[in-house]
Amino acid sequence: MEIWGDKLYYNLNYFLRQKFGEKVFKISLDAGFSCPNRDGTISSGGCIFCSARGSGDFAGNRNFSITKQFEDIKGVMNKKWKNGKYIAYFQAYTNTYASVDVLEEKYQEAINQEGVVALAIATRPDCINEEVIELLKRINKRKYVWVELGLQTSNEATAKLINRGYSLDCFEKAVYALEEACIDIVVHTIIGLPGEDKQDVLNTVAYLNNFNIAGIKFHLLHLMKDTPMVKLYETGKFRFLEMDEYIDILCSAIKLLRNNIVIHRLTGDAPRNTIIGPLWSLKKWEVLNAIDNTLRDNGWYQGLDFSTNK
Repeated sequence: MEIWGDKLYYNLNYFLRQKFGEKVFKISLDAGFSCPNRDGTISSGGCIFCSARGSGDFAGNRNFSITKQFEDIKGVMNKKWKNGKYIAYFQAYTNTYASVDVLEEKYQEAINQEGVVALAIATRPDCINEEVIELLKRINKRKYVWVELGLQTSNEATAKLINRGYSLDCFEKAVYALEEACIDIVVHTIIGLPGEDKQDVLNTVAYLNNFNIAGIKFHLLHLMKDTPMVKLYETGKFRFLEMDEYIDILCSAIKLLRNNIVIHRLTGDAPRNTIIGPLWSLKKWEVLNAIDNTLRDNGWYQGLDFSTNK
């Protein structure tokens, strides 16, 4: 049984401490970008679960410069933790969806902040092109870079239902291009999507095991006010997972996941003033502790079932 620090899965904190030798904090930024799934290029509705802030509900204020956002959030963090380095995380909306000149200006401003050791960029696979990759390659020579792709599911029928706006072929093309450029890839998945069950989640993990990805984020599906998904919920098209259901599915996914893939997230966050459910998710530390306890009590760990996927 392999242990990563005090966890039974390859966790982000362990990875960052091994790579940088100290605690590293994420500074979430909003660079003011849009999304082709919102501005009419692909769709005007966006993914049906996505909040009004483009999944950047805890990012900085887009009306402020990157520098001011960084300093404001850093100041809050420094009240809790005095020492550490920082990841400049472009979180809100689609962060490769602009001209390369604009992207470079934003990225350079972020990585020039004192204490920044890495750049993380959340985007869509259909917004990865040769110019963007060349820019990322240049920056990766100065600072460690990873790119986050929002796959959510490998089920194409679910992808259409949630209005993801691209196919698995598009995702794979972006993964191969980033891999060739030696840019690490982190993939977002969601547990609890409408119409999906445990096997759908495991199918997505099995699918991702086939690619050279560096990390994964497991999100619990949150229903937030003023999102298109509210109508599905109100008409009984899906239900919230109970906490024990979520933990069972997640632990099975962890067991199946290849053990060299860093797990960046095990649940998810949503603002208290916008979340409709599941409300048990607001007790984040209780959920995380229950995940750890379930793994430990059953002798489970990341990669335990990976051989079944070969």
